[in-house]
Amino acid sequence: MTTIPSRLATLSRTSVSAAESRKRVIKLYRDWYRSAPEICALFALNYSPGYVRYAIRQKFEANRHVTNQKAIDVLILKGRQEYQETLNGWKMMDQVTGILLDTKALERPNKTFLQKFYEGRDGDGVIPAASGIL
Repeated sequence: MTTIPSRLATLSRTSVSAAESRKRVIKLYRDWYRSAPEICALFALNYSPGYVRYAIRQKFEANRHVTNQKAIDVLILKGRQEYQETLNGWKMMDQVTGILLDTKALERPNKTFLQKFYEGRDGDGVIPAASGIL
């Protein structure tokens, strides 16, 4: 399959109001939701389109609390970029299964400062990718 790089490209823009950004987020969500069967077919995933839709929903729900207009615009821009890269086939199988379908990262329990302190950590910190710690 040949890819047309500009097939899914959109201009980056800033939202004037919260209502406009809400419309843009809903449009992005619908695009991702409707493309779940195509993603499964394109990458030959062993997951059903329903599970891919569930994972997409979890990613959107993780950012539901964001209210800053500029932050919302950046998230929309990144979501569009991921959407374009995924549907054009520019991602590898590991990227799709690791990033899109990784719901474990979303289920991390919130810990208080003292709980982190007792564990010997003062923050969430960065865990090296090659450490094997999940």
